Amino acid sequence: MKKIAPALVLILSACGGAQEQPQAGPPQVGVVAVREQSVTLSNELPGRTSAYESSDVRPQVNGLIVARLFTEGDQVRAGQPLYRTDPAPYEAAVANARAALARSRAAIASSDALARRYGELVKINAISRQDYENAVTSAQQARADVSAQEALLRTAQIDLARTTIRAPISGRIGRSTYTTGALVSASQTDALTTIQRLDPIFVDIQQSSADVLRLRQQLLAGDVSASGNVAVKLKLEDGSTYPQEGVLKFTDVTVDPTTGSQIIRAQFPNPSGLLLPGMYVRAEFAQATKANGLLVPQAAVSRDEKGNPTVLVVGAQNKLEMRPITAPRTVGQDWLVTGGLKAGDKVVVDGAQMLRPGMPVKPVAPQGQAQAQGQAQGAKPAAGAPANKGQ
Repeated sequence: MKKIAPALVLILSACGGAQEQPQAGPPQVGVVAVREQSVTLSNELPGRTSAYESSDVRPQVNGLIVARLFTEGDQVRAGQPLYRTDPAPYEAAVANARAALARSRAAIASSDALARRYGELVKINAISRQDYENAVTSAQQARADVSAQEALLRTAQIDLARTTIRAPISGRIGRSTYTTGALVSASQTDALTTIQRLDPIFVDIQQSSADVLRLRQQLLAGDVSASGNVAVKLKLEDGSTYPQEGVLKFTDVTVDPTTGSQIIRAQFPNPSGLLLPGMYVRAEFAQATKANGLLVPQAAVSRDEKGNPTVLVVGAQNKLEMRPITAPRTVGQDWLVTGGLKAGDKVVVDGAQMLRPGMPVKPVAPQGQAQAQGQAQGAKPAAGAPANKGQ
């Protein structure tokens, strides 16, 4: 009996150990339930900044530049003098026009007096009717000559005023390409300098004409609705975000045949002058809203051998199903699904790396969501639970 007892103890302990091992169940997979929601369709597109207003300053009369009246790079106002050309020839032209006008006015006084005198003489037949009509015509020609000389004087005064070249718009002025002593002409093509208004400033965004066509077809079909007042965010060349938001102004009505793109223009405030014309930027803005969009995390989407997107779905009897989907674009960290799924489908997010379609699984909350719930429960102990005490 003493020899049998140890063997019996070993048998009982072995049986007890076998009973303590839990039976293996279906593997757990993290799933999310797809639901319909309003999805804003945003785009991030390249663009270039351009001045709100730009004006090339050119001379309107011929002459030598005798003075430059501004500092390069300064802010100038409309009407501010910028250059002065030699006014002497135009001052002489004004004096000549004034003298010609005075001569014409003197002639009109003489011709009017002659016409009045002939008018009295023709009544008593002292002169012929033809002489009287000639005198009246001469008086009318003298008055017309006065009007012509007044116009010539005004023209000479305008040319004299143009010897002072003024700023056509307000803005920041660039470098001067001509110096004092240079000969300029009214017909030259080269600008003396350029003025640009930089606050506000435009951003010309380029979008593919194919994308524009696709969006318009979706709008016509009613799949999406146009956004209202659209705010635009800007990313600069160094990766930073511009602190001011802009607004969309218009979309060009033509497509550039060389690039196949359409220009969308946005306007941004630029009070600090941070944005300069010609800078490369990236603009992010919403173009449409899809009322019943379906979003699926990017981690849930894989590709088949043909490159088509697919997802694993927990179907009937908690078995995995491979489901091909249509996912034309991303929205943030998710794919926008337009076909292959419906609201309520349970899409596998994690835990299915070694599983195959048709296998039974146990759907649970995704790892990140489960950890967040566990932390929240750990932070607040259940009501009535005894507090832990040190022993």
